[in-house]
Amino acid sequence: MSSATGGYVSGIDYLYDFQPETSPLRVEMALLGAGIAPPRIATACELGFGQGLGVNIHAAAQDVRWYGTDFNPVQVGFARQLAAASGADVQLCDQSFAEFCARPDLPDFDLIVLHGVWTWINHENQALLVDFLRRKLAAGGVACISYNVQPGFSELIPLHAVLMGHAAAFGRSGAALAPQVGAALEFAERVLAVSPGYMGGHPRVLDLLRSMRAYDRRYLAHEYLNANWAPTSFARVAEALAGAGLKFACSPGVPQSPASLELSMEQRALLAQIPDQSYREVVRDLMVNRRFRIDYWVKGARRLDAPERIERLLGRRVMLVRQPAEAQAGFAKAYSAPFHPALTAVIGALADHRPRPLAELCDALAPALDAAQLCAATVALVDLEAVAAVQGDAPAQAARPRTDELNALLRATALRGADVRALASPVTGTGYAADGGRIALFFLDAMVRGLREPRALAAHALGIFRALGIGLFRDGQPIGSPDESLALVTAQSQYFLDRQLPLLRALWIA
Repeated sequence: MSSATGGYVSGIDYLYDFQPETSPLRVEMALLGAGIAPPRIATACELGFGQGLGVNIHAAAQDVRWYGTDFNPVQVGFARQLAAASGADVQLCDQSFAEFCARPDLPDFDLIVLHGVWTWINHENQALLVDFLRRKLAAGGVACISYNVQPGFSELIPLHAVLMGHAAAFGRSGAALAPQVGAALEFAERVLAVSPGYMGGHPRVLDLLRSMRAYDRRYLAHEYLNANWAPTSFARVAEALAGAGLKFACSPGVPQSPASLELSMEQRALLAQIPDQSYREVVRDLMVNRRFRIDYWVKGARRLDAPERIERLLGRRVMLVRQPAEAQAGFAKAYSAPFHPALTAVIGALADHRPRPLAELCDALAPALDAAQLCAATVALVDLEAVAAVQGDAPAQAARPRTDELNALLRATALRGADVRALASPVTGTGYAADGGRIALFFLDAMVRGLREPRALAAHALGIFRALGIGLFRDGQPIGSPDESLALVTAQSQYFLDRQLPLLRALWIA
């Protein structure tokens, strides 16, 4: 770590991560769902963009000019390669937050993204970013900010000192950081084994610690080996952002109504008695033991009345980006409640994965659903990432050459061993990660090379796995037989051809 990074971990590159919540189209849809007039997003900025997948996917897939900085020069170099491949209008640099925020040449931004930043930087940098939001976020603009919150992390907060202390006490200068993460986790387990006092008050913490073994070591290093890692509360973030003139709008992926299905009837009733929105969010986080928030904050939000909100939503185009059964399974995983008939109706109407205006769906589903019911169901399905907002045919056609070039480089990067999972869609203006991870990219590479049969796709993917030294597993056990490996991957390639490829073609990815 270095003082130049403000205490943030360095010396280990971040994951090839992608957050669909940072998409301008997703932002606009979420704000409309919350009854707030979205800005026209023409300029955007991401501070701390990691490997740059998100900023590059959105710059290529939409007509939005992006800026960004990340202090890791290796990551910035890769992000610039992506930008050069797509030819998108994106300006990326490796300046510190202080250097970047002081630049006089930056425009005002309609959207500023701080993903994976707030929890992991010191108070000085937090104040610097608040000042940047105050000065450079345009009136009506949106800030997308993610951070860890205390209810879900309260048991692990004391362990941060143990993990950090182990790295300082036992780590060797210049040694690779990933092995140090594993050693720190192992030592923390030994500490808990002889700490009955702490374990008595926090019986779940050992299971939580052991579950971290399955996480990527790069993620764990960036998550827990930062000097300033400090899960906070919604109220403290709201207080800080008030200094920039920002007010909370909504959280993508989290139904905002007190009648949300993630809550019991008793919880809903109690929340309905709280008039203050900030306090209501704090209480709700405690009720559901939330660990992580992604929030949209607006500078000068204009509230829409119900008729204007519905009219604007009916003018939006959407498409189903999951299989109908997968959408229902996602709902069941998120909520312990029956799948609502209105959601079933919308999914059925979009089952062919063809983009449609909501106004067209409204006519098709009347009188079973009225406009208000249709809009509510669609917003809920967007929250579940089963449905996505879609841009017009002309901007999608203009973006396709850029996304094709970007996707070609992303596939090549995956073939070299990087855990890339998302590709850019000019239809939805954002990224899409097919189920099954990067093997879908291997199958796509096979198709680019003219292969079409399931067994041929499987053989191509197995060749990549062997070249990368990656073994195959079934039920947690390694597969040693070549015939068994081929049979397993052939079944996956058949599923890809039957179920995933039609959707990838509808998204203009394949």
